[in-house]
Amino acid sequence: METKHAITALTALGHATRLAIFRLLVEAGPNGRMAGEIGEALAVPGATLSFHLKELVHAGLIGGESRGRNVCYRANFDAMNALVAYLTHNCCAGSPDESCTPAAACAC
Repeated sequence: METKHAITALTALGHATRLAIFRLLVEAGPNGRMAGEIGEALAVPGATLSFHLKELVHAGLIGGESRGRNVCYRANFDAMNALVAYLTHNCCAGSPDESCTPAAACAC
């Protein structure tokens, strides 16, 4: 991952609502969640939700798939893992000490 892409992703996640959306989609796994379900779960109005979803899509952290008049959103696990790898690339100056590297939270 390039620094520019990492900054874009971190900027997108730097807002409480977008972070909550992303975490909700990570929790949902590969099935994702419909936009309306996301709005209901987080009590975010439609227009506001749309703005935040657009920012996360632009950052490459989530993707959307049209299902008729609705859109199903999913976390981009490859992008998430690339961001974590970018952040931990030189962890502990490359030492093989396993206590320094983050543990895998899920096998997504």
